[in-house]
Amino acid sequence: MEADGVSIWPRMEPFLLGALQVAPSSKLSLHYLRKMAIYVRTREGCFPMLGWPMWRHIACGKLQLPEDLAWLYFETFDLIIGHSPEERLEWAECLSQCSSKTELDQQRIKMSVETLQFLLFLYIQQLHRVSLRTSLIGEEWPSHRTRSPSPSDREAKTNSQNKNWDDQAHLSFVQSHLSEILELLVEPEQLSQSGQVSRNCQISLESVRSLGLLLEGSVCPGKVVQPIHRLLSKGLLQTQTGYSSLSRSFPLHKLLSCLQQCLTLNPFGITACLRSGKKLAWAQQVEGAMKRAMIARNTHTASPGSKIVLMSQVFKQTLAKTSDKLTGANIKIHRCSDAFIYLLSPLRSVSVHKCRDSTVVLGPVETSVHIHGCQNIKVVCVAGRISIGASSRCTIHALTPTRPLLLPGNTDITFGPFHTFYPSLEDHMASVGLAVVPNFWDQPILLGPEGLSNTPLNTSSNPDPSCYRLLPLAEFHTLVVPFQMEGDTCEVPGGLPPLYQAALDGKQKKIQKWQKTVMEARLNKEQKLQFQELVEIKFHEWLLETGHRQELDSLIPPTVACLKDSDAVATDAAQNNDNKHIGIVSREKGQSPMAC
Repeated sequence: MEADGVSIWPRMEPFLLGALQVAPSSKLSLHYLRKMAIYVRTREGCFPMLGWPMWRHIACGKLQLPEDLAWLYFETFDLIIGHSPEERLEWAECLSQCSSKTELDQQRIKMSVETLQFLLFLYIQQLHRVSLRTSLIGEEWPSHRTRSPSPSDREAKTNSQNKNWDDQAHLSFVQSHLSEILELLVEPEQLSQSGQVSRNCQISLESVRSLGLLLEGSVCPGKVVQPIHRLLSKGLLQTQTGYSSLSRSFPLHKLLSCLQQCLTLNPFGITACLRSGKKLAWAQQVEGAMKRAMIARNTHTASPGSKIVLMSQVFKQTLAKTSDKLTGANIKIHRCSDAFIYLLSPLRSVSVHKCRDSTVVLGPVETSVHIHGCQNIKVVCVAGRISIGASSRCTIHALTPTRPLLLPGNTDITFGPFHTFYPSLEDHMASVGLAVVPNFWDQPILLGPEGLSNTPLNTSSNPDPSCYRLLPLAEFHTLVVPFQMEGDTCEVPGGLPPLYQAALDGKQKKIQKWQKTVMEARLNKEQKLQFQELVEIKFHEWLLETGHRQELDSLIPPTVACLKDSDAVATDAAQNNDNKHIGIVSREKGQSPMAC
């Protein structure tokens, strides 16, 4: 419902990037967060900014959380708030010079976050709280705030199964918990002796400014998106919210009522993207593997932080793209199989959901890469964070300044060093503030309902006592990005770890030794032909056995060897070229590459 043409909606990024996809600790319930809200406002050095030492004291001393888990929440929040690339690179340089835990602690002491926003961030971890009601019946009970879903709503629900992407779940969460969210913003002196909030409580404008972490809005559809505190304190809503310019505060009951009337679905969320976003289709969708594939985006209308690109059901195809339309976008790769996907632009976040038997090569990802419900996929990325849940037989080649996060339900996960490059990679890394050090690709941690563990757990959610491994040296090979592009990067940024480089050098020496043996064999012309034929037969057998034959076949373009970019609906493909790089090549026999 909207009041006087003003719409307010839950922002996507705090839920998408900030809510860890595991049931939260019971110590993050409203009961404990209320106590924390009072504590931080009545102690020096906690408000309006909360430093790492004080949060560690609260988390470990008051909430009894392990220090590693406390840092995980602190680090995750810091990852999603707005730092410039220069600030991130400077922080990476400081961390790279730490050689001990003491030195690392000295750097962490310098970090601080906005106190009330961090409180709200901790509260939205309840998004993944497991309720008895939900576990028994599978869905929440109907309420007067919900309505029967339309066909397009059901389509959106199907394509955004997990709650981090589900904008309808975000709206429902805020609607159901809005009064509790506002209570966390009330100053302690306005609470009763029992800590209860009275109807006459006031919320300051500065506190409502912190609410901007979760909410934003506009005066009417199509207008500029505005911060929540500006919408509520000026113009159409000032009277309804009861805002006083003298006290610079809002009556709690009026603010709550106004927000409840104005709350609506995010117009830039995945539901709207599927309904009215620009859908990029292939020219021959009716044929075989092409029939169900779809790419939809809202990057032509969405504000920064709300850009979405959805790639769904790409099957037996190679898709490659680098474009300004991808830059800064949140990408969801959904239900793809037997596919090779190259997204070679600086990205905001990437989710790989329910994919199998595929390879995904990504440009630098500013925040997080999340892999969920996947089987037998390979992901190659530079990313602020990597998390994997409910997946099996997956290989992750990564360069990351944070420790990879293993959520419950994983089996046979392999971590390897980042092992590829493309010409503009280092420029893209700099643009999102990612450096080559520190790099914790080989130090994953496990997060479950009981907290963090540095070693694999043998539990019902992780039945395999060794749910991950590091890639054996014998299985290591570099990956070549097979496209012509412009740029200066000509090697893997930061180089390979010494042991893996040595293994690669050993394999190269074997090749040289083999070539020398062939040359010294002094075969005649007929013997050379026979030998060449035998080698080619064995090579093609190997290509078929490993599946690499399809990968190579998909890279043979009809006329040109470089990527072309055409980012328009199929019927308008010829009219909307942006001269960036894109190519989709079908691997069905007899089909030619087609633009999306």
